[in-house]
Amino acid sequence: MAIRKRGAVWWIDFTAPSGERIRRSAETGDKVEAQEYHDRLKAEAWRQQKLDEAPRRTWNDAVVRWCAEQSHKATAEEDKAKLRWLDKYLGSKTLDSINRDMIEGVTRAKLADGCSNATVNRTLALVRAILRRCARDWQWLDRSPSVRMLKEPTRRVRYLTQAEAERLLAELPVHLRDMAAFNLETGLRAANVTGLRWSAVDLNRKLAWVHPDEAKARKAIPVPLNGQAMAILQKQIGKHRDVVFTFKGEPIEQPSTAAWYRALKRAGIANFRWHDLRHTWASWHVQSGTPLHVLQELGGWSSYSMVQRYAHLAADHLAPWAERLAQARACHGTYPSQQTDSGVTTRRAETL
Repeated sequence: MAIRKRGAVWWIDFTAPSGERIRRSAETGDKVEAQEYHDRLKAEAWRQQKLDEAPRRTWNDAVVRWCAEQSHKATAEEDKAKLRWLDKYLGSKTLDSINRDMIEGVTRAKLADGCSNATVNRTLALVRAILRRCARDWQWLDRSPSVRMLKEPTRRVRYLTQAEAERLLAELPVHLRDMAAFNLETGLRAANVTGLRWSAVDLNRKLAWVHPDEAKARKAIPVPLNGQAMAILQKQIGKHRDVVFTFKGEPIEQPSTAAWYRALKRAGIANFRWHDLRHTWASWHVQSGTPLHVLQELGGWSSYSMVQRYAHLAADHLAPWAERLAQARACHGTYPSQQTDSGVTTRRAETL
């Protein structure tokens, strides 16, 4: 039977000239619409086989290929979650029918769900990446449609001062205190701290490492251990055979627990996440003079742009230029007149 009904929806079922069996939901309860869809698909299959026309691919075709090619990504599961949400808007649409208006509809739907501009943009970025892959690599599209991203507010890097960090560590229970302190010394992501194993630690060389399959950028990260980090690891010896950080003899899966948030409240620290410990580590490095390219390697960031958010925290290299301006103004007598306590007007012309 060419079309048949399953529940309230009609389904298409036919064999293409190539011998491939085509079974697909018509996504309608109207028999006439389902028959029209069936006839169109059957005609397209004939033209592809007999006239060598390129098949009209759907968004779902692209999703399947994308997931297969991107399965190695650390964010593969996050992509799948976004794609499941997108299915009701783009699922069976042919790629050449996806246009700017349709994508704007996706944007409106995400905003209606109460998502922030940043969250919407992450979904739009995935749509844009897939459509670009369809056009540039797979040649399924002549060109990819434009995807307009939403404007995101510029946020400050959230980090702790040394005094705030000491207050927080004093309020944390021992197992979280050790992990947080280790985070501040190494800058590792939370998952790399909770997942750290003794097999990835060499105390003699004062080195640990994150394997490529454990790193977000899928590149190995060497982790040099300073004196404080070494002291923290020494405390963990003997607690567990495989995992470094534990609680009551068991591995810790999530450090952002109720105990973490209670400690933040007692320490008087607001608007601070566990991941901001990494921002704190990076900020302290830059303020101490660590070059950005070195920070990039230490932190395992995939691109230089990721560390540029911390660049404004180090201005030492700019200070000589500021001094040059002051010297030039002093030499040319361009400082504004100042009045002394005695009422006599003088001009500053000190040589700096």
